[in-house]
Amino acid sequence: MVEMTKRVRIEILVDAPLSAKLVRLAEDAGITGHTLIRTVSGRGSGGEWQEDLVSGATAKLIFLSVANPERANAFLQAILPLLESHGLLVLQSEVFVVRPERF
Repeated sequence: MVEMTKRVRIEILVDAPLSAKLVRLAEDAGITGHTLIRTVSGRGSGGEWQEDLVSGATAKLIFLSVANPERANAFLQAILPLLESHGLLVLQSEVFVVRPERF
């Protein structure tokens, strides 16, 4: 049987212009890897939204990362001030990884 180690998966729906700041805060918390995923449209408490392909002004990305619990917590604490001001959607879940030294 393959040995698995518990880690924390973090997903954040973020306006594209703010993504660089999230990456910086993640790095400051010791998180060494992430993926930014392009989105097309969605619906939430503020209603429907759709990416504006002409200007990109409404572009949203999903910031995805996996980290150990301590680094994940440090990162989530760092983004707390942005939750309300930028309307971030933050999801955290427990995952199991094969190579824990990478996270």
